[in-house]
Amino acid sequence: MSETTTAGDVGSRTVRKVSRRVLPLVALLYVFNYMDRSNISYAQLGMQHELAITTAVFGTASAIFFLAYVVFEVPSNMIMKKVGARIWLARIAISWGIVTAITGFVQNIPQLYIARIVLGVAEAGLYPGLLLYLTLWFRPKERGRAIATLAIAQPVAMILGGLTGGLILDHLHWFGLSGWRWVFILQGLPAVLVGLVVLVYLPNKPAQASFLSAEEKDWLETEINKDYAPEQKETFLGQLRVMKDRRVLYMAFANLFAACGLYGFTFFVPQIVKQMDPSYSATNIGFLGVIPWIVGALGMLIVARNSDRTGERRGHVVAMMLLAAIGLLGTIQFRHTPVAALICLSLVAIGVLGYLAPYWALAARVLSKEHTAVGLAAINSIAALGGFFGPYVIGKNATADDVSVGLYFPIGCLVLCAVMLCFLKVTKERRGVERTPEVV
Repeated sequence: MSETTTAGDVGSRTVRKVSRRVLPLVALLYVFNYMDRSNISYAQLGMQHELAITTAVFGTASAIFFLAYVVFEVPSNMIMKKVGARIWLARIAISWGIVTAITGFVQNIPQLYIARIVLGVAEAGLYPGLLLYLTLWFRPKERGRAIATLAIAQPVAMILGGLTGGLILDHLHWFGLSGWRWVFILQGLPAVLVGLVVLVYLPNKPAQASFLSAEEKDWLETEINKDYAPEQKETFLGQLRVMKDRRVLYMAFANLFAACGLYGFTFFVPQIVKQMDPSYSATNIGFLGVIPWIVGALGMLIVARNSDRTGERRGHVVAMMLLAAIGLLGTIQFRHTPVAALICLSLVAIGVLGYLAPYWALAARVLSKEHTAVGLAAINSIAALGGFFGPYVIGKNATADDVSVGLYFPIGCLVLCAVMLCFLKVTKERRGVERTPEVV
């Protein structure tokens, strides 16, 4: 057997093992993470009466989470790099699960705001931390699909959240507690269990992976290191200099506009569905609300696979942003026609989910190995501001009877993201791998 064939066999075997062991646990983390940050979208269907929450207050409560999230994002990733992924990711999961469950006991709007801020602190750093973690295990040509597996957690979380949220609201009133309180409690506690599993089973890096042989560990670390310039040890302030890199900032602000559309859409889907027919029960809203996410999940996988196959990233992201904008325009136009509105919402879901894998595969190429932790966190933390502005502006402009009037803001943001990325020059190195993007 030739040396080339042997190396190829080792590589294929290693990638399969890593995919089977690492990806499911990483995806499970993000499923509960995304469900717990967005379950307020279903809980508000009950709490709006008990706590007298208006659409504007709901928008603020949804958005305020991201302020603390932004502040602690970069420090969280730097800590994870120092203490290791296993301990830090477990800490994040356990703490956010506890905070989510406690949110089920808030008694007024100020307490709700405080709970959302603390949740932002607890969750900060998870997504860029998971992105950083994936760069330790997957080469660029496999990274798009690996990120897509992580990103698929978003629609899975919304599907699970919708199916269970509506049912809990309508049918669970244990111990005299309202259904919306049980939404937070029952969807928060599983994150604590996942955190404990991560603490036991998640290896920090390939060299510590008991499921890989010595040959497989050496092959994987050699392949991963080919993708980066030699790592130079830097001080804390030295690492933060990457945040002044114009390419990092340019992609971060483009992603900020994309996030306005993503989170504006995510938090208001239940209200948009309710607007189609005010007679819908919470269970009906939950079941109908998952349709766009199912379609979006399928679309995201197709987009990620095609992006990896062709090695093209930028064009895929631009197309997804424009598709989402068109879908939101259609949602406004057909807001009182359930079938047409659900089709348009499905187009939005394909767009806001489909951009994730090619975008982050592109962003990872901007950074050296030493700056990956800080750079990915910086991009994500700046973009997380979109999670504040999207829900906040929609909530301020929407009315109790017409949420769609607030959707023009995320439409504009999605178009701006597409325009910005049109000016991002990308030189393709070889199929499935692109060189560092440049702003032109």
